[in-house]
Amino acid sequence: MRAGCRVDKPNAVIKQASALVHHATRLQRRRWRALVWLYGSPDKARQQAQLLWEEQTWQAPLWVGAEHETPVAPCLPASKARTRLGAEHQLIVLDASGSQGLDPDALGALAGTVSAGGLLVIITPSNWGEQPDPDYARFADYPWRWDSLSAHYLKRLAFQLMGESAIVRWEVDSSLTLPRLSIRDSRAAPFDDADCLTADQARAVNALVKLKRRRPLVITADRGRGKSAALGIACARLLQKSVTQLVVTAPRLSSVESLFARVVALCPEGQRLSSARFELPSGSSLCFLAPDALNEQVDQARLGGSGSYLLVDEAAAIPAAMLAHWLAAFPRIAFATTVHGYEGSGRGFALRFREVLNRTAPQWRELPLDAPVRWSVGDPLEATIQALLLLNAPLSEAHASTHCQTASMVLTQAQLAKQRELLAKLFGLLVQSHYRTTPSDLRQLLDGPGTAIRTVIAAQEPQAVLVTREEGGFNAALADQVARGERRPQGHLLAQSLAAHSGSREALTSRWRRVARIATHPERRREGLGRKLLEEDIANASQQGIALYGATFGAEASLLRFWLALGFAPVRLGITREAATGEYAIMVARALTSEGQAVLASLRDSFAASLITLLAFELATLPAPIVALLLPSLPRLPLSAAELQTVDDVAYAHRDPALARTALQALAKEASHWSLEQEAHIAHQQLVAWAFQNQPLAKAHGESVRLIRRATQQIIEQRTLFPSSPEG
Repeated sequence: MRAGCRVDKPNAVIKQASALVHHATRLQRRRWRALVWLYGSPDKARQQAQLLWEEQTWQAPLWVGAEHETPVAPCLPASKARTRLGAEHQLIVLDASGSQGLDPDALGALAGTVSAGGLLVIITPSNWGEQPDPDYARFADYPWRWDSLSAHYLKRLAFQLMGESAIVRWEVDSSLTLPRLSIRDSRAAPFDDADCLTADQARAVNALVKLKRRRPLVITADRGRGKSAALGIACARLLQKSVTQLVVTAPRLSSVESLFARVVALCPEGQRLSSARFELPSGSSLCFLAPDALNEQVDQARLGGSGSYLLVDEAAAIPAAMLAHWLAAFPRIAFATTVHGYEGSGRGFALRFREVLNRTAPQWRELPLDAPVRWSVGDPLEATIQALLLLNAPLSEAHASTHCQTASMVLTQAQLAKQRELLAKLFGLLVQSHYRTTPSDLRQLLDGPGTAIRTVIAAQEPQAVLVTREEGGFNAALADQVARGERRPQGHLLAQSLAAHSGSREALTSRWRRVARIATHPERRREGLGRKLLEEDIANASQQGIALYGATFGAEASLLRFWLALGFAPVRLGITREAATGEYAIMVARALTSEGQAVLASLRDSFAASLITLLAFELATLPAPIVALLLPSLPRLPLSAAELQTVDDVAYAHRDPALARTALQALAKEASHWSLEQEAHIAHQQLVAWAFQNQPLAKAHGESVRLIRRATQQIIEQRTLFPSSPEG
């Protein structure tokens, strides 16, 4: 049916539904899928979608929307879309016209569950993009109302849908426009593996089964390439080859469900003892461990070592430092990650982790999976979703600092929304720099209240970008309720957290600017662009009377060192590791006004007062390099004569370190202000871990004491204050 052709109902609509079914049949022959944009009056649009639903018997059809607005069953709220990962649906109706609006993350997740020959129908009102929809309520920070926000994101989607040639446009009370289908390239690489669905997958399985010592394998793939299934097939074969223990990790257990499903199917003689453990009668086992639990077992030498295997799925969502730790512990290790999509950015992973691999395992191998498993190359739906959600956002070109202007510029959200190419490149920078970027992040960037964008552009190519959000400014009564735990208004992450956990009412009544994201082109790092962005934005915030400037991030030594060098002070540290990253969250702040200085002084005092006891208990596993960087935030007191003598007795005599812990803590605090040479720097971290966190330096008590004495010597010999003692 041609665009612009008026039709009568209901017969005309029935014919349109029948034509869509026929179109799906044509897609099935090519093993393709398509997006159907159904727009107009919401009630009538749902009636038309219902006709399509009933036109034929679809495989596992799914309607996503509010239950009271849905004419069929089963119905799923958009908030539970991720529960369908791993499932297959031949028809999905996503109702974005009603009381739920459009959840971009749900759209991204559900698109990957549409099977070959299937349709993803999106219902929208005819004026879509002219105003925000109810889903905007999820990021309408207090005191903003969701219906008062801009709708640049939705307007962009509507514009793209109107111009996208590969989608089906179905207007209520009007026409159905079916796209022309190109000829599918049916050529496929031959392979001989009954368990695999593509030659790419077979190659990956073969490489995993033949994993060599100290030759890590990195598997990268877009969604739908059978990456996790390949890991599962390889696990089954390794277990059957009498590998006694396989360990797999990922940000979430749900990420490896398809891996376990393949092992269960291929090893029927075995038993899945729990959601995280599979075992054969021989005792060979496959075990899932979350990243933080795996790290703990590696640190305790309970895992790793000769002959051990580790498979890391969705590695892009795990910090490179943690991956490097496992790389050293497991002689046979493979990393697999999604290149694009809401699971994480494989490109960012490759850029950050490649240096580590080149340095520590130069014989590592990369294996990309290109061929889709659930659909064929050229699938219209995949291309459409990638364009709509910028899952394949391009990385801008790098320009050397000698050829580009480094002054930053501020872009309003309206300006960025109109510059579509610049938007894609800026988002590409954010994707490659962050372990996890979701489709909703693009909407937040374009329409989030209190959001500002500052960038450095060279030759029309963004080189670095800073995204900030305004926080605080609460009235005294509301701030008091938040501090007492009686209220929790939406948003204001940093200010509310400080008020709720430190009891600081002033942290909420003061105005903040918080860094939400900061990214630099990977080829222009260590040139000071991030520092320039921050310094210029801090100056701007100061001119506007903002009291405090802050940031929150995963506590990693080099990153913390960067913020401390810019004059920021630690004000809060999370007491549990994030399961997905294995890191503790830390908050830092810098005062910009006299009001901010008073608030910051109170926050610093509160942080310092709690740090010592937290290190002995809740933060006993905080990495020592981070503890060493935090110690200067404690009050600085010179060592007393008695403490000096005690330290000397530990270093050069036979004083028991356990009975001199207070003096050694004082030494560690004082030395955190010194400029230490490399050996003394390592010794300082060792002393910190023992003195504050009770971490022995060796398994044997005697050896641990010897190392403590040696570490103490190396530290005190850095200062003329401590004369060297004669040998013997």
